[in-house]
Amino acid sequence: MRLYEVVYILDPALEEAAVTSKLDAFHALAIAQGGEVTDVDHWGNRQLAYPVEKQTTGYYVVAQFSAAAEALPEFERLLKLDGEVLRYLVVLNEGEPTTGHSIMADVPVHVRSEDDDDEDEDEEEDAVEAGEEGEEVSLTNAPPEYSGSRGRRRRMEGPRIILLNYKDVATLSHFVTEQGKILPKRTTKVTARFQRQLGTAIKRARFLALLPYMRRQDG
Repeated sequence: MRLYEVVYILDPALEEAAVTSKLDAFHALAIAQGGEVTDVDHWGNRQLAYPVEKQTTGYYVVAQFSAAAEALPEFERLLKLDGEVLRYLVVLNEGEPTTGHSIMADVPVHVRSEDDDDEDEDEEEDAVEAGEEGEEVSLTNAPPEYSGSRGRRRRMEGPRIILLNYKDVATLSHFVTEQGKILPKRTTKVTARFQRQLGTAIKRARFLALLPYMRRQDG
């Protein structure tokens, strides 16, 4: 058995009782070969970052369950056939909460200078090497914010990210440009391992219409 997480975007016209009934049918199939539903979090109707199936809002639900991998194909087949499921994503759960928040370290916010960045380069490389060897290494560097003119930015750090949540739009937005592009590692100054996880998280958030692929140009 493995722990999975599924994010549903359902038709916004559905009432909560109808959503609950539908989820019960989905989850019964998912755990048919053993397992259990461990958590279900109704986010409710939310604005989509871009239209999905001609809808501008969707009813979000995040559920976590343990199941045999053999049960997933039939589970996903049912989701694809249901016309009231606008979109869904099933992933292995690595400890992310169902809410749209990452797990942060309890560290006070401080301003990071360019000199500090230079001094930490060697430490970041050591952390990446240790991570590749299989040791437990905390994800370094916080969600950065930038100020100053283009090409010369000062990074402001918050608490370290212990576990990045792909549903955490507020944090992920710090790593995306106004054109919707993912900031490169030379700008974010994060470890290579974190940069890879960041790219995966942003792609998942975009697929779930939590983040836009590109910002709209008004006027």
